[in-house]
Amino acid sequence: VQLVESGGGLVHSGGSLRLSCEVSGNYYRLNAMNWYRQAPGKERELVASVSSGGTTTYVDSVKGRFTIFRDGNAVHLQMNSLKPEDTAVYYCNAEFTIAIIEGVQSMEEWGKGTTVTVSS
Repeated sequence: VQLVESGGGLVHSGGSLRLSCEVSGNYYRLNAMNWYRQAPGKERELVASVSSGGTTTYVDSVKGRFTIFRDGNAVHLQMNSLKPEDTAVYYCNAEFTIAIIEGVQSMEEWGKGTTVTVSS
């Protein structure tokens, strides 16, 4: 399973960007899909998550500004009203199951990351 992200870039404060992540490969079921970010000198944090049923969760700092949604085997993160503190490398993460002889096995995979820079 591979994840390929796109959509990062440089934007002024108050601007918008949409990140996209497409999942390819062999899996039995695609479960939660998530966006994480890691700012320079900080730990990676979970920004937003969407379950297979469409339930979404967000870290408090992005509520009302970011929207996560999935479309088939892709997940998108619409980011509005961007702030300099949103500057980070954003990583897509997918939780999925694969079929094995004994049944199914849970796994996860990460994308390589895409850089978002918000200038003040």
